[in-house]
Amino acid sequence: MHVKQTLRSLFIVFSVFVCAVLCSLVLQKLDVQEHITTIFVFAVFLISLFTEGYVYGVVSALVGTLAVNYIFTYPYFSLNFSIPANLISAVVMVTVAVLTGTLTTKIKRTEAMKAQSERERTRANLLRAVSHDLRTPLTTIYGASTTLREKRGDLTEEQKDAVLRSIQEDAEWLIRMVENLLSVTGIDSEKMNLRKTPTVIDELIDSVMSKCKKRYPQAPIQPVLPDSILIVPMDALLIEQVLFNLLENAVLHAQGMTELTLRVYQQGNQAVFEVADNGCGVSPERLQTLFSGGEGAASCADGRKRNTGIGLSVCAAIVQAHGGKLTAKNRPGGGMVFRFALDCEEMSDDEQ
Repeated sequence: MHVKQTLRSLFIVFSVFVCAVLCSLVLQKLDVQEHITTIFVFAVFLISLFTEGYVYGVVSALVGTLAVNYIFTYPYFSLNFSIPANLISAVVMVTVAVLTGTLTTKIKRTEAMKAQSERERTRANLLRAVSHDLRTPLTTIYGASTTLREKRGDLTEEQKDAVLRSIQEDAEWLIRMVENLLSVTGIDSEKMNLRKTPTVIDELIDSVMSKCKKRYPQAPIQPVLPDSILIVPMDALLIEQVLFNLLENAVLHAQGMTELTLRVYQQGNQAVFEVADNGCGVSPERLQTLFSGGEGAASCADGRKRNTGIGLSVCAAIVQAHGGKLTAKNRPGGGMVFRFALDCEEMSDDEQ
């Protein structure tokens, strides 16, 4: 990263100085040399603006001063700092470089602090949601296991099976919660490496539907796929998690839902993914914070423990890591629609 940044800065310095010299040669040819110093001052300003720190700007100011003095000031091709104008131009260039470098450094530092503050706020929201919602399944698991241990002889086989089933369901939910939290942590800390591979959308949706039908066999999920083959470079496991979380969110929170559609279609060179339901929707205020990792996904949720909204935070982060943006809005006829788009892989004529 440091090498790339250095090469980028050197390229900017070289490009700007070449342009400044060429413009100055043109002005010299037109016999309007009084503006040459202004061109180099502007060049120093641009270099200081688009490079990191002070070094490139100050060095460029010194080089610019020497260039103006040596190439464009009579007597040509000799250094002469006895002329006051040359000293003034040198001071102006160095001052511009220092001031611009200071200003850009402060701006970048402020932006970094703002981004860090936003990350801390998101972590705090996630922590509040987790600390509240993890308590319920843990309490249920503790109570059920205690009952099974202390009153085993008083329970029928059906009751024992129900208690064990409750423990299993809560444990599975805790596992999914931890997986979501790990995804958020990996993306937020910029340590997650996406393994993008060309993925056939039909196969991806088949995998998502298989997982959903296994976990929620009664859910009215209807896939709608394009007639043509769509291939999208993606981390298939993560996008599968996104689609599953969106469908699970609808199953758990879309009160009154009778239709749930997973639709994929092509729009230009992008594949658009939509998860739409005809349930209760959410309030306009809740839409503004839907992906913040705070409260539940739906304002009219059923009140069960799976109500953190952390899955939606994971979805938004994963889609953003893929270069897309996850959006959500209420449907005019009731319900919600989640949508995001990913770039398709270009296919040759033979492949088509």
